[in-house]
Amino acid sequence: MTGGRAHPYVPTSPCDPGCLPVPEALHGGHRARRLARLTVRSVALVAVLLAGLAVAVVLPLLGPAALARVQTVWTGAVLAACGVRVRRSGPAAPPGALVVANHVSWLDVMALHAVAPVRMLAKREVRGWPLLGVMAASAGTVFLDRDRLRTLPDAVAGLAAALRAGATVGVFAEGTTRCGRDLGPFRPAAFQAAHDVGAPVVPVAVRYRRHGEGPADATAAFVGDDTLASSLLRVLAARDLVVDVDVRPALDTRAVPTGPARADARRTLARASAAAIAAALPADHGGHPAAARPAAGTMRLPELEHAA
Repeated sequence: MTGGRAHPYVPTSPCDPGCLPVPEALHGGHRARRLARLTVRSVALVAVLLAGLAVAVVLPLLGPAALARVQTVWTGAVLAACGVRVRRSGPAAPPGALVVANHVSWLDVMALHAVAPVRMLAKREVRGWPLLGVMAASAGTVFLDRDRLRTLPDAVAGLAAALRAGATVGVFAEGTTRCGRDLGPFRPAAFQAAHDVGAPVVPVAVRYRRHGEGPADATAAFVGDDTLASSLLRVLAARDLVVDVDVRPALDTRAVPTGPARADARRTLARASAAAIAAALPADHGGHPAAARPAAGTMRLPELEHAA
């Protein structure tokens, strides 16, 4: 929403703070342990963020390999400070790939670095976030002003240039966050960049769970009118929060027809990516059981069309 009215491009989500877990009423030793956990993690996170702010000054001067190492180490440190454990299944994304994931939390950006050091496409508002916005800009994030549709071609061109240069680019194709229990429609614009340069598209399913098992957990979700501060406190206080990052088979964009049907090609890639991610998530994500996952490898055009 902008200025009290819906903008035709701004994605919407059915999720709101009502999707979030109800805080536990803790007493005695349990309450003291929660407070201690919150305090220790807060101090650790502040230290990591301040270190990142200092490093951000030199990030633009680093070469691609050094920048990738710094990104991987720093994002891993942020997750560790928050008490979030990452479990990746599947291979690392290759250089020059478009990594497409479902979107649950502000933590997703850090979690995607377990797949590969990525340059992100992000909404313009992220640029103004304390510390994280500075780090995002220094790492080469492509920012999109969703209130000005005329900037979209420039953002797509920026993504295509990054892919052509061999950078791995990360996109949350839903365009907004959900609580992790369902999957929204994928916006096709970013897929045009991958199609134009023949870059592979790597779908990635992101799921948060408590204790590393059971159904999707909304503790880390950042939805509706929830503030970054309240979301952060909820994560810092949580016990045994695990994010599963499931890398799916790459989609071969060179197998999608070119020519006048450019819009059809990007929509095909968007639908195929959404289908691959939905198949990797539990049954409460659109009714797709986890057992329906495709075999490892690269999906060719017939499989793409079937998935779409």
